[in-house]
Amino acid sequence: MINKTVSSVEEACEGIEDNMTFMLGGFGLSGIPENAIKELVRKNVQNVTCISNNAGVDDFGLGLLLKKHQIKKMISSYVGENKEFERQMLSGEMEVELIPQGTLAQRCQAAQSGIPAFFTPAGYGTEVAEGKETREFDGKMYVMERAFKADFAFVKAWKGDEAGNLIFKGTARNFNPIMCGAANITVAEVEELVPAGELDPNQIHIPGIFVQRIFQGKDYEKRIEQRTVRPKK
Repeated sequence: MINKTVSSVEEACEGIEDNMTFMLGGFGLSGIPENAIKELVRKNVQNVTCISNNAGVDDFGLGLLLKKHQIKKMISSYVGENKEFERQMLSGEMEVELIPQGTLAQRCQAAQSGIPAFFTPAGYGTEVAEGKETREFDGKMYVMERAFKADFAFVKAWKGDEAGNLIFKGTARNFNPIMCGAANITVAEVEELVPAGELDPNQIHIPGIFVQRIFQGKDYEKRIEQRTVRPKK
């Protein structure tokens, strides 16, 4: 059995350079690869392109990279929780490509599946379709979207084994699974790393063939993006 375990986040991020393109799983602050993001901050990589549903908040998640001006371009669907993101975008300090959420997901999945492009009705007739091929199918217009090309994909799972098989928990099963195998190298950080063969095959969400490196994460904060509580009676 191939063992894809690495001893640390530092080892998992070997080969990372400036000007690379990264995929980062998660939705809001749910299921984000916290350890990998902190390592990218520590390594101080510059001029990177990040593909992620959102950009975290000002002092957590991808917001940490934004704070140090490490991101050259952000490819996202929803970015409304980050004031620093807004400032850099409006000032022209950072390039931003906003994509319909379903299209963002499908471009990840297309890369995972080895499909170079696909047609979708989302965005036709809007700025999203500018400069892109359009085509009519059965009387309806569609926009051609290309699969993403990324150097690294960083994902967060609940459990994983030494062979790279992954199980996601709750809402962490968002963009994480479809980013596995969608880049040249997929790095998975897990809350619990177990020997190969210990996971129930029927419970595995992503097989190890989509993962190149896996490590045991630590010190997860698991912040809540917007805490909503009932008023005291």
